[in-house]
Amino acid sequence: MASSVHHVTIDCADTYRLATFWAEVLAGKIGDDDLPGDPEALVEADGVSLLFVAVPEGRAVKNRIHFDIQPTDRGRDEEVERLLALGATLVADRRRPDGSGWATLADIEGNEFCVERSAAERAAATSASASTAV
Repeated sequence: MASSVHHVTIDCADTYRLATFWAEVLAGKIGDDDLPGDPEALVEADGVSLLFVAVPEGRAVKNRIHFDIQPTDRGRDEEVERLLALGATLVADRRRPDGSGWATLADIEGNEFCVERSAAERAAATSASASTAV
């Protein structure tokens, strides 16, 4: 027998506010019974459930686990701009001139995550590499 991950749980100060941010990032939905001020808030998105739980202490050190997200309907750079407009901040820009790399952002409570290239961008890069090798 094995276990499966039911939720990814994130400690935070404001459950509803952070859940709202991540629901926008992932095009997910906050639980119908989750309201501002609740001690927990659940976001259901395609392939993942995020549970936000209020804790009294603030974040003191870098995350031990982080999300690597990949845009599904736009390029990496467009997604970075969208997330910055939602309130994320740019922590480190690891994007390279050849289009590879990623951007490390922090959500509205300082939790870091990375934005990678989209599948279409990766496929185009692979295709371009293959055509120049011939």
